[in-house]
Amino acid sequence: MKKFWIDCLLATLFVFFTLGGILKITDLKVFNAFDPLSQALGDMELTDIAFSQLRDDPDLDTNIVIVNIGNLSRREVGQQIQIISKYKPKIIGIDSFFDCPGNLRDTINCPALIDVMGNALFADAIREAGNVVLVTKILQSDSLIETGAFDIYDSLEQTDADLRGNAIEGYANLDTDAENQESFKACRRFNPTLVVSGSRQNAFSVQVAMQYDSVKTLKFLERNNDSEIINYRGNIPDFHGASSFAGRYYALDWYQVLNEDFLPGLIKDKIVLFGFLGSDFTDTSWDDKFFTPLNKQYAGKANPDMFGLVVHANIVSMILSEDYVEELANWQQYAIAFLVVLLNVALFFLINRKIPVWFDTLSLIIQLAQVLLCSFLMVQFFNWYNFKLNLTMTLACVALVGTCFELYNSLIKTLYSSIKNSRLFTKRNQEVLNP
Repeated sequence: MKKFWIDCLLATLFVFFTLGGILKITDLKVFNAFDPLSQALGDMELTDIAFSQLRDDPDLDTNIVIVNIGNLSRREVGQQIQIISKYKPKIIGIDSFFDCPGNLRDTINCPALIDVMGNALFADAIREAGNVVLVTKILQSDSLIETGAFDIYDSLEQTDADLRGNAIEGYANLDTDAENQESFKACRRFNPTLVVSGSRQNAFSVQVAMQYDSVKTLKFLERNNDSEIINYRGNIPDFHGASSFAGRYYALDWYQVLNEDFLPGLIKDKIVLFGFLGSDFTDTSWDDKFFTPLNKQYAGKANPDMFGLVVHANIVSMILSEDYVEELANWQQYAIAFLVVLLNVALFFLINRKIPVWFDTLSLIIQLAQVLLCSFLMVQFFNWYNFKLNLTMTLACVALVGTCFELYNSLIKTLYSSIKNSRLFTKRNQEVLNP
């Protein structure tokens, strides 16, 4: 019995060794011909199906109003803020930078400085509102980039000091794999806090939620997770049909605010978030727009479905409703994969010993059943319990376990036995008798 479990353990380790080798090979881009297929499927997760297809329609979040600033000047955005402030919102968040590129403060490099009175109006609107959260952008200086560090930050991009006044700030960086704004940007997670030059900074959405309800926000931060899955509630009105659950937030286009074309009760004691949502709500602009799990085309996506401002709104909703997504720790993912492979190997040894003629058929059926079961559980656990049961490692191992078992049983064990029984590593009789 002891030898049986030692065999099972060695075969299990062989599966993980093989998987590691495959991952190393794919890192070397040996299979570049398959890149289009991998990119089409690689931008989705099984839990996207739960988000976009299986969940019940979420309720409208009446605590948040989203305002489009379009392509307005600083003067006009200041006017928007003044108008909204008249109706007593509890907090105003502005997801846009008002600074000069490269800190070049001249009218050639920074044309916005020409309108001196417009800048003064904007600054006065921020100061008089008294409840504004502005965005920053966490950056790495050139000297830090040269060191090769990728998760350490030492600088911030901010709205100009003469404009931001006493506004609170939070970073707007969202967690994507994109190298630049033009790249494919899929957003499923965000970092609640990050350290910049030794000082811990809160995300923009966390700062907004903190000003609205500090008790719930502190409770959220006590989870102490470096990264959180965004539990998306929905989108603003979507005239192009790209997103599931459109119209879950009240939204005002830029001209509706300037014309005061809304009911006062819509604003009072609410969170009002300003930001770019296209030149108007019919614009198909990709600027500051992301692919999210609510995208109706969840595999091989073509068009992004959600502006960054709405992503922030979803994070605020998640915090204030205390509707978080839980997930497995990395060690738990590996432990589950290891246990599943070990049990598979043990079962395959028994089948191969008792009914070897049926081994190929039964092993394939067992593997297929497990792949389907794991996929079903990943989707439904997310749908039922807001729990991300990440069994990706388990699925990869299950896909390999049959082939690896046969290699181990027929090749590795045979080679080991041959070497062990050979006389290459033993002295000949003559050598033993005649020292």
